[in-house]
Amino acid sequence: MAENVARLNKFKNKGKDAGELRRRRVEVNVELRKAKKDDQMFKRRNVAAFPEDATSPLQEKNQNSQYKRKLDKTRRTSAKMLQAQTFKQWTVEEILTGVNSGIVESQLQATQAARKLLSRERHPPIDQIISAGLIPKFVAFLGLTNCPQIQFEASWALTNIASGTSDQTAAVVGGGAIPAFISLVTSPHQHISEQAVWALGNIAGDGSALRDKVIKHGAVAPLLSLLAVPDLSVLAPGYLRNVTWTLSNLCRNKNPSPPIAAIQQILPTLIRLLHHDDKEVLADACWAVSYLTDGSNDRIEVVIQTGLCSRLVKLLGSGELSVITPSLRALGNIVTGTDEQTQAVLDAGALTLFPQLLRHNKANIQKEAAWTLSNITAGRDAQIQEVINAGLVPHMVDVLVRGDYKTQKEAVWAITNFTSGGTVEQVVHLVQANVLEPLLVLLSSKDSKTVLVILDAITNIFLAGDKIGESDKLCLMIEECGGLDRIEALQCHENEMVYKAALNLIEKYFSGEEQEVESLAPEATSDGYAFQTSEAQSTFNF
Repeated sequence: MAENVARLNKFKNKGKDAGELRRRRVEVNVELRKAKKDDQMFKRRNVAAFPEDATSPLQEKNQNSQYKRKLDKTRRTSAKMLQAQTFKQWTVEEILTGVNSGIVESQLQATQAARKLLSRERHPPIDQIISAGLIPKFVAFLGLTNCPQIQFEASWALTNIASGTSDQTAAVVGGGAIPAFISLVTSPHQHISEQAVWALGNIAGDGSALRDKVIKHGAVAPLLSLLAVPDLSVLAPGYLRNVTWTLSNLCRNKNPSPPIAAIQQILPTLIRLLHHDDKEVLADACWAVSYLTDGSNDRIEVVIQTGLCSRLVKLLGSGELSVITPSLRALGNIVTGTDEQTQAVLDAGALTLFPQLLRHNKANIQKEAAWTLSNITAGRDAQIQEVINAGLVPHMVDVLVRGDYKTQKEAVWAITNFTSGGTVEQVVHLVQANVLEPLLVLLSSKDSKTVLVILDAITNIFLAGDKIGESDKLCLMIEECGGLDRIEALQCHENEMVYKAALNLIEKYFSGEEQEVESLAPEATSDGYAFQTSEAQSTFNF
């Protein structure tokens, strides 16, 4: 119950807790809050399809697996280079000997051999390379401007080490790699620049601490300078994607969130990237915005002030899943803010897209859409009215009936918040949309928190009924759809709060003698029951 109260208190709905005006993510309860997103990678590594192929980081392997990237093969070297590079696999000891030889050609061959070992698909010997003390050697090679090839090979090797565990990434940082890579970001050789960008992305993707180290070493300005061109389309697509991905990792992670000064520095470029036409660039730029909005209200406000909401809504309607997912997440984060921040999303026309989102063929999109709606219905009654005007109530009810369980749970919150903050007329509209039966069916859920939230919604609906003298009719409707049996069954529930809540409902509304008062009896109509309200109010057809 304590967890449920915590979640209630984290909704921005002032009816739940006047001291807490926004609902934050609850990572432990709902899968969509998990820190690792399947749609975005923290780190990447390069896995060459052919060990002899020196490549540039234009593609990713296992794109949905992690947030650090290991380089993947994207082009072949010439036949002459292949022939020159073909030799047996070196041992770590042989690599160490070559690196320490003092002969540039031998150092290049040894570094290349290390890169090949580190590019293996299975069990790259990262720890052995680290234990041999090779990282400081490779970092030193990054400064050999008169030998671009060894700069590239050392960059690649270090990138793949940094794509590993946090300890392995930390070893690269400890070797002094961050300032060395930042110097290479503006290398005249694009493949070296790109490799440095990639490496910095892997380091920043490790977590808040290393992200902030990258920022403090001054990485933001040179990275942004790479995109300081009149037309982004002049850049190679892979290069632009890589820079965008690294910028997104600089925006990622909380506790602490990225420095606000760095965010303000990056935002204008993110806005440009959000108007590009490459779907991978758009996806990573949207993820960046979703990270920036996953925080306090002042962080959300920084994004809103850029006017990005309308662009995010347009991207939400793009039809491209890789773009819809992060744009929905970003908008969902924004509506966890104040009512005014939520209104910015509504004013951008977001609700017009929700019928298709709530019927999307991907359950995760339905779930995120329902979660977003649950925060909108936690707002003012005028915002609840916008949900009604957009025709979303029948879709919310449909999700309660047909959605998968995780989506149903989010829809339950959306309904409960609606009943908590809505006017009597709005609650009547909800009941007229046949919300009661699917809501009551979900009382059989094994999740006590969900059951309590549903009982809260039923109680709120009765409170609205009390105001217009229609509670008896609600009782009849609940009995007719088998709801009373379900509520009574909860009196045997193992959770004390559940059975007490069920008992309270039964004692207050269902314990009277079996009789109907003439003036309160519902009049049967073709549309259901017509409930006569007090003189000051109109008739509601439930």
